[in-house]
Amino acid sequence: MDKTVVGRFAPTPSGRMHAGNVFAALMAWLGVRSAGGRLVLRIEDLDPRGSKPEATRLLLDDLQWLGLDWDEGPYYQSQRGDLYAEALRSLHECGLTYPCFCTRAELHAATAPHASDGTYVYAGTCRNLSAEEVERRHAERPPATRLRVPADGDPAGTIAFGDLVCGWHEEALAHECGDFLVRRSDGIVAYQLAVVVDDALMGVNQVVRGNDLLGSTARQIYLQRLLGYHQPAYAHVPLLVAADGRRLSKRDLDLDLGQIRAHEAGPERLLGRLAATVGFAQKDEETSADDLVERFSWEALANDGQRHIVFDSV
Repeated sequence: MDKTVVGRFAPTPSGRMHAGNVFAALMAWLGVRSAGGRLVLRIEDLDPRGSKPEATRLLLDDLQWLGLDWDEGPYYQSQRGDLYAEALRSLHECGLTYPCFCTRAELHAATAPHASDGTYVYAGTCRNLSAEEVERRHAERPPATRLRVPADGDPAGTIAFGDLVCGWHEEALAHECGDFLVRRSDGIVAYQLAVVVDDALMGVNQVVRGNDLLGSTARQIYLQRLLGYHQPAYAHVPLLVAADGRRLSKRDLDLDLGQIRAHEAGPERLLGRLAATVGFAQKDEETSADDLVERFSWEALANDGQRHIVFDSV
């Protein structure tokens, strides 16, 4: 059996990468290169309203400037719709999906968000609609598609996994999210399904990303099991935050690569600062990505125990 580590970097082209995106990309790159594996680049441009072609061009240029190369891709989710449709058909034929006509306002009025990540727990409003009711509502508005999860208390609905950074994690789907979307009402496949299909078909067996996505993992593992896919290893790395505790964002142009490069801060300076936050470099040390490969370890990241790292300058 092939034991090659296959990782991926899967950015959304909604704006210029910031230091937090670079940190996640660096950890994904180091996780692969330290194991002698392969890295896949995937552009997650599912939603045409949030994707910008110029952002994709800049993203590729910034990765090359940083020295974070890849072995396969880039793949574009916008070109993979047939693959997602086939997965949806498979779930539908097994009786695992149903149409949902709830509006966003109705969802928010019916329940409170889960405290950990703001996810709304779906109450199952459309789960058992009659065929006649589905037909009537379908004439009024196009439905989204939801995936049925096992009832609360059913062992099949409790997903547990070990994370390379965050340790053991367990989630009961019915309690934490309820039946979740696999296709939006505008026809765009949901993020959860797309990434599961892509990771499986691309052979990805190590997923490294920010710990804001830890809460998505149980849903993705559940989909992997339903579709007969292999479960990758997961590593959810700390998020970078501003000095006031606010998460870095593309919208606010927080430490984006355009600003950093305009001020003539070289890649070695940025990579050194990022590596120093988790002990892979000394304070103020300038280093290349290649020089960090031998210093990297998941054990060091896990033992550090940080979930957020203050990072406010380069």
